[in-house]
Parts: sequence; C-alpha cells; structure tokens
Amino acid sequence: MIDLHTHSTCSDGSDPPERIPELAAAAGCSAVALTDHDTLACIGRARVRASELGIELVAGCEVSCRYRGTSAHVLVYFVEDGEGPLQEELARLREDRVARNRRLAERLAALDVPISYEDIVQEAGAEESAGRPHVAALLVRRGLAESIPDAFDRWLAEDRPAYVPKARVTPAEIAAAARASGGVAVLAHPFSLGLDAGALDEVAAELQAAGFAGMEAYYGAYRPEQRSQLVGVARRHGLVPTGGSDYHGTSKPGLRVCTGQGDLSVPDRVLPELRERRTAAG
Repeated sequence: MIDLHTHSTCSDGSDPPERIPELAAAAGCSAVALTDHDTLACIGRARVRASELGIELVAGCEVSCRYRGTSAHVLVYFVEDGEGPLQEELARLREDRVARNRRLAERLAALDVPISYEDIVQEAGAEESAGRPHVAALLVRRGLAESIPDAFDRWLAEDRPAYVPKARVTPAEIAAAARASGGVAVLAHPFSLGLDAGALDEVAAELQAAGFAGMEAYYGAYRPEQRSQLVGVARRHGLVPTGGSDYHGTSKPGLRVCTGQGDLSVPDRVLPELRERRTAAG
C-alpha cells in the first residue's frame, strides 16, 4: 500500500513534512509522496524522517493549471529541489502566489473583512506557502464562515466576492517541464474537472498525447465505483492509474494518510509502473 498525494505545512497542510512519513508508517504504507503546492523545498526534511522509519519518500509537488476553461491539478513525481525547467516554473508560480495573496488582502479590505496580508502570512507560517485555505481558516475563526468549505463557498471560490484569479500554466506545459527535469506528470482527482465519463476519456487521450504518465484513480475522497471507472479510463489510454489520500490534516478533515476515508488502498505496483514511464521518457 502506498500514498502518492499528501500535503504538509510547506503548502496548505496542517502537519510538518516530517509528520507525513510518520503517519504513513503508522498506517502500514511502504512509500509516500509529499506533493505540496508549487514547491519541492521540504522533500529533504520528509525524506530524512522516512529513512529513519524505513519507508520510501517519493519527491513530488502539485501544480494548478488552466484546462478546458477550469482549474486542473497536476501531480509531478521524481523531481528534486534544485535547478531545472520545472523548478524554474515552480519559482514563478510561487511569486505569482505572493502577488495574488496581496491582491486578495486588498479585496478583503474593500469588503470590510478584517483580515490583513500580515494575518494571512502569519496563519501560513511563511509568505510563499500562504494560500486561500489559510484565508479560509481565518474567516472561520473571525466568525465569517462556519467551516473551511463554507468559507470557499461564501467568499473565496470562483465568482465569490473575494475571489482573485491566479495565473496558470497549462497541463501540457507542466508535463513538458516535468519530463525535462527527469519527472513524470499525473492528472490529480479527475472528477474535479466536472466532466462525465465520455469527456474524461477525451481528456485522458489528450493528456496521454501531451506526455502525461498517469491519472489519479485511487483517490481518497472517491467512492469505490468511481475509482474503478477511472482505472478503466486510465488503462484504455495507456496511463498509469495512480492514487493517494490528498491528506491535508485539519485543513481537509476526514482524510488519513494512506487510507483516505478508511477504504483507500493504492496498489504497490503503481510506483514501479510510474518509474518505467520516467525511464521511457528519458
């Protein structure tokens, strides 16, 4: 059993990166990927702890892209922090995140919401890791939302009063940067695109042609029948059906590392299949 989708305090998770391997080991996982948003900076910290516990730490990150008029998330694996095309793109995205957060703080001030840019950074612990989930947590604590999902629904989601658009690259651009940096790209939680089965088949074909290695099928929040459906879509188009919990800790309650909502079991064979795609791409 493995988990190829987790987040730490280096982006919008609530646990430090060292805690992710601890939770994976406790759940009986043989390998876990740390996939923080737009950054690889904490891979080393997580890997040290994973090595102490005897489990494999897979380097990864998650990138928001613009695709078919909506937001699509792309997971990248096997790229380490350092220099390279993907790392350069991630740096640009982090710079954009900071600029977006400043605009978001200005929007909140215009709406007479008592949350400053300094409040957002303090909530996140670092400027580059701050994002909308941290603003959502502040909105809940200030009594302006009942929960983090409610904060998005009321204030932060697209077309809501405090929404600020984010500059996004395309999935094809991230896949190309990942390959050029020695990694592979995988479409995260495909149903978030809001498409039916037929359209997802089209998406899988497009992404495979664009150099994608996989599609996240064994996803923590999906029902068993949804996972089976996505496994079929991925296999029909030569993509590896990957999976993970999308663990965020308290910022996305109800999901646990490796087991998701309690019924997740991502097959071990997924990881060597992904490695084969990396070798083939190289």
